Amino acid sequence: MLQEQPYNPLHGITLEKILNELVDLYGWEELGKRIKVKCFNINPSINSSLKFLRRTPWARDKVESLYLEIKLFNR
Repeated sequence: MLQEQPYNPLHGITLEKILNELVDLYGWEELGKRIKVKCFNINPSINSSLKFLRRTPWARDKVESLYLEIKLFNR
C-alpha cells in the first residue's frame, strides 16, 4: 500500500518522467554540464541514466533538485 506524502513535491512523479523532462528542456550536453556525471556526458541514454540514478543517491538528489528548481520557477 502506498503511503500518502502530502508534503513531498515529487510524490507520484517517476524518475523517468523527471529525466525525460530535463533532457527535453536542456538536452544531454547542457544537463551534463549542470550535473557532472558520466552517464549524461558519455554515450547518454535514458535507460543507462536511470540505472545509474537508481543506484546513486547523491546523483538522483541533484537531478530531483534541478527538476524542482525548474518547476518552482516556472509557476
